[in-house]
Amino acid sequence: MKALEVKDITKNYGGLMVLRHFNLSVAPGERRAIIGPNGAGKTTLFNIISGVTKPDSGRVHVFGKNVTRLSPYHRARLGLARTFQRNNLFFSLSLLDNINLALHVNRSRLNAKDFLENWGLYHRRSVKVKELSYGEQRQVELLLALVQSPRLMLLDEPTAGISQGESQVITEMIQRLPREVTVIIIEHDMEVVFNLADRITVLNRGQILYEGTRDEVKTHPAVQEIYLGSTGEEDN
Repeated sequence: MKALEVKDITKNYGGLMVLRHFNLSVAPGERRAIIGPNGAGKTTLFNIISGVTKPDSGRVHVFGKNVTRLSPYHRARLGLARTFQRNNLFFSLSLLDNINLALHVNRSRLNAKDFLENWGLYHRRSVKVKELSYGEQRQVELLLALVQSPRLMLLDEPTAGISQGESQVITEMIQRLPREVTVIIIEHDMEVVFNLADRITVLNRGQILYEGTRDEVKTHPAVQEIYLGSTGEEDN
């Protein structure tokens, strides 16, 4: 059974075809990176997988269950968690309050103190999230996803807009995740991609241009010429 299967997904916006009969299969425990230029359809794909957007056609299966018409809430109950390009936090609350709220909502038995100590942020527990550095806020976003005890995590540009040192911290956090958790990451920083991904899927105009291992993608002529090193925010 696959952790994720996207089958023949098509999505149009006002006549613009963003995804074209798109197929994707990710094995349990895999670290999969999705790369491509702005407008390739990466974030639209994540929106469809997480239930934020409905496809025009096709199906999405999470651990063998057809979730195509299920709400984001019901997908979360199946073990799917997602982070976004922009932080989605309670900025006026402390770090500890954000974690405790997430624990309550998810009915988690995790201990907030132990949880934050494990991830090296307990010493920042009383600081309001708005006063944390942007890199720390990105860490908190990742922690709020982990509170859900996910089986499948979608990480949408987790290192965007942060320093190289903060990017390394985020990378190390993701590397620490147990292999029981499947991770799919959209990322423009190719150093992060090559440090994390088992396989890489390259999107172009809503379709897969190429898919392979880190070494295969590194040496693929079209990827080298067009996509490696591309930067900026996803606009689809």
